Amino acid sequence: IQHLFLFRVQLLPSTRMKKTPMKISVLGCGWLGFPLAQHLLKQGHSIKGSTTSEGKISILSQADIEPYLLSLPNDIDSDKLNPFLESDILFLNIPPARGDKNVTESYPSLIKSIADKVAASSIKWVIFASSTSVYNSNGGFTEESDAKPGSAARPSGEAVLKAEKTLQNHSSFSSTIIRFGGLYGYERHPVRYLAGKKNMKEPAKPINLIHQDDCIRIIEAIIKQDKQNEIYNAVSDGHPPRQEFYRASAIHFGLEPPEFDDGPTESNRVVSNRKLKEELNYRFRYPNPLDHTA
Repeated sequence: IQHLFLFRVQLLPSTRMKKTPMKISVLGCGWLGFPLAQHLLKQGHSIKGSTTSEGKISILSQADIEPYLLSLPNDIDSDKLNPFLESDILFLNIPPARGDKNVTESYPSLIKSIADKVAASSIKWVIFASSTSVYNSNGGFTEESDAKPGSAARPSGEAVLKAEKTLQNHSSFSSTIIRFGGLYGYERHPVRYLAGKKNMKEPAKPINLIHQDDCIRIIEAIIKQDKQNEIYNAVSDGHPPRQEFYRASAIHFGLEPPEFDDGPTESNRVVSNRKLKEELNYRFRYPNPLDHTA
């Protein structure tokens, strides 16, 4: 009997499920945040969503998402942010600004300001949309190692890694970090920006992508299974060479395929999703970007 009791206790943490409807605030209702908000609403949760566009307020409202017009960092100390943070969970979905030459300082500072506001709110759990850019450009990477200060491939990756640490160091709330690979799906596909380009480098560089549908289902699984204070890599199973992937995708969409040179491949980053599949028992809807170019 004693052994059975111990076995049951060990199982409980990994099988607990969030079943009651919660209030969830989605900070950043863009390409990923808006369909995520709609999906969580269908699961019975109460959803608040933020946008920087006045024209999208009515779209959120018509979708039964409580809308908030927020522009950060401008509104960080405004009264508009406080009611938005009256929730149980915050999905923090604000990437570093493109072209920001001071991104390694400005972005972590923004996330710290948000975290400080969250600490004074009713929110007890922050789910952060991070990025695999926190890893170096060479090697195989897991959540348990490899991401450390100064190791990121680009300044934006260094900024995101600092932001992760800021959230993890706050004692007032739990945090879960999801390191998403390159996002694609529906109207968004990277080949559309590369069609017809010449002399592209590194034809054999492996890709680390993830479909929008899988992003949303992974977030749902994390909430349902109450996976707080964890880090997950979120990338598809397949890592085809970029030349093969972009040529096949261009043909699929009726675009001019990009042309690659014959030079060497210096970047060989491959991000592992094993923890995600094992701990969440997750199976990808789109396991290989080559098989599904939706």
